[in-house]
Amino acid sequence: MIDMMDIDAVEDWLIGEALGDPDMTQLFAELCERLRQCNVPVDRAMLVWSTLHPMIEAEIAFWERGGTVYHEQIEHSDEDTDDWLQSPVRAVLVSQEPMLRRRLSNANAPIEFPLLVRLQSEGYTDYMVIPTAFEIPAIRGEYPNTGIILSWATREPGGFSEEALTAIRYIQKRLAIAARAVLQGDITRIIAKTYLGSFAGTKVLNGQIRHGDGETIDAVIYYSDMRNSTAIAEALGPEAYLAWLNTYFQATAGAVLEHGGEVLDFIGDAVLAVFPTEKDSLAKAVEKAIAAADETRLRLADANKHTNGGPEMKAGIALSTGSVMFGNIGVANRLTFSVVGQTVHAAARIESLTKRVKSDVLMTGEVAAFAGNRARNAGAYELDGFTTRQPLFALDQSGLLQTTTNNPSEQTGPT
Repeated sequence: MIDMMDIDAVEDWLIGEALGDPDMTQLFAELCERLRQCNVPVDRAMLVWSTLHPMIEAEIAFWERGGTVYHEQIEHSDEDTDDWLQSPVRAVLVSQEPMLRRRLSNANAPIEFPLLVRLQSEGYTDYMVIPTAFEIPAIRGEYPNTGIILSWATREPGGFSEEALTAIRYIQKRLAIAARAVLQGDITRIIAKTYLGSFAGTKVLNGQIRHGDGETIDAVIYYSDMRNSTAIAEALGPEAYLAWLNTYFQATAGAVLEHGGEVLDFIGDAVLAVFPTEKDSLAKAVEKAIAAADETRLRLADANKHTNGGPEMKAGIALSTGSVMFGNIGVANRLTFSVVGQTVHAAARIESLTKRVKSDVLMTGEVAAFAGNRARNAGAYELDGFTTRQPLFALDQSGLLQTTTNNPSEQTGPT
């Protein structure tokens, strides 16, 4: 017998969890365990939710009695598998039915899904899919509604009783409220990280959102700019150039992220990024920045192997280090979180000299001091903000393959 007072206690627990910052997968697993303690005979359950993420379309939490909870992320680029195309969960998403239920112990029950055939052979007696829709930011694709959808299964003789079904429906709505709160928080963090970077996004979410909020930090600046971009844009046209530009950013900004840097801004076809020294020593930050420059070279070389006769993709890269002002700039109701200061201006000026020096990577003396015999003197030049000519150094490509270990062209995924 199910006591609704016990179910109310589960509801109170869910509300308390929603007021915090729980992990959805672990929350779902504990909910299933608590339902069993309330005599709701759940033996298998799956939770599916959509999200707003540049790479992830949906997430799944799967729980089975006596096993460990399983979590999976479905990427936008993932092709639909046969299991998904023939899934009762997908059928409900497409049909938008309020519930799908199959009493697997009934000899006359329709068993039109391969999953149900398997569950029936494993001793399951009842299976249900119940969606609960609610509005959250999401990409509107094949399925019009956002929210959560759950499947529930039991081995209980006779299947779920009416009181068990009532308890499940009751608690699923409360789970939806908790899930909405958790997912809204997750989406906020995702958007902040996607558009600001993890370092700046964290600072904004921690309250640094006022005009002028900021701090001085020491960092290594990575600044890259595409060569011949105007001519390439005219030759390719808008759509092809956009794809070209994203390939370029994957080579430049992607290399920065791969080595622990923070991409702060895309300035046309230029990339402004930092390797803060508050997280690392200066030597470590420079090491990461040089590794990012090396990997950019490798990624561009790999991209140029697949241009099919199109224009060659090239970039100039500057590395400098020093103190920068990191914070909110703009107007009170339209801000960007970025870095400003002499170090940034110097990096942009140094990059513009890469053509003149005929080197794709130029460094200041402070950066070159950590580059060892890979630093080649490129002469001294006038830089904005400096009263004297500043020595610059090219980054020799010797040892490039040993320095960089994350070239995507050399990686192979599971087969």
